[in-house]
Amino acid sequence: MEKTDLEKLKDEVSCAAVLEHEGYALDVKESTRKAMKYRRDAAIVIVTHGGKGWFDPLSEAKGDAFKLVEHLKSCSFVEAMNEVAELVGFVASAPVWQRTSRDRVSHRSIVERWQARRRPWRGSAAWRYLSGVRHLPEALLCAAIAANLLREGPHGSMWAAHSDADGALTGWEERGPDWRGFATGGAKLLFRLGPRDAPRTCVTEAAIDAMSLAALEGFRPDTLYLSTGGGWSPATAAALLAVAARSGVHLVAATDNNTQGDTYAGRLFALAAECGCDAERLRPLTDDWNADLKAKDERVGGQDERGRVPHARRSRQG
Repeated sequence: MEKTDLEKLKDEVSCAAVLEHEGYALDVKESTRKAMKYRRDAAIVIVTHGGKGWFDPLSEAKGDAFKLVEHLKSCSFVEAMNEVAELVGFVASAPVWQRTSRDRVSHRSIVERWQARRRPWRGSAAWRYLSGVRHLPEALLCAAIAANLLREGPHGSMWAAHSDADGALTGWEERGPDWRGFATGGAKLLFRLGPRDAPRTCVTEAAIDAMSLAALEGFRPDTLYLSTGGGWSPATAAALLAVAARSGVHLVAATDNNTQGDTYAGRLFALAAECGCDAERLRPLTDDWNADLKAKDERVGGQDERGRVPHARRSRQG
């Protein structure tokens, strides 16, 4: 097949169509227009570039529609080409997005957009979401707000700041009752809660989990609670490497209790080995730390159990 024919095939068959044909379903709440997350059981594939590209967050696999078929079926390129050709005319389901405004990219900078939003306050929509739906305690929310880490997002959502090593804002995680995303035009680095020079560093996959773990542990003064926002870009890896390379750091892989969390923990252990720092795995009993926080509140009727995570499971590196 000529190169022009191959390019035409790629234009006519999106990666989303390939995934739907193979039984994958779009996870709307964990998707954005720029990064659509498809799931089939424990397998995850992220579709990018308007449907023309994809990557596997649990491996280094990525590419176009042909590479996707090769990845899913462990077949040759010729077989993949024939599979894609058979999908011409197959149209993936159009996702129902919660916000149409994301189509309009703001001309304002990341910092200007952040500053235009109010900090949450008692009774605000973001406060009700974080305290009522997510069970984060008032003292923890006040600490995060005082550190300029939270903003009121649209439609009852909240924004949680990501920053670089110098404290400069690079973007924010967006979470709400019906929405999950990241700042358009922003860069995922790290959400950072706590002293930046703290010797103990806990790495989670979401800002809400970082805050939940802090709440479960009584917001330990010796701990920096981080979130990667579910990403592992070269910039995020470099930011984590800089944190782990500090003298005397104890790195805690506090990622989710699932296959993806285990993969992230493995990467953190490798990073710790590279830096020569101590590391351990701290695993929630349920899927994630926010679910553990909710379970604790249900058990004790909302009574405070500061300073301990009685149900977490720990394991040392190696």
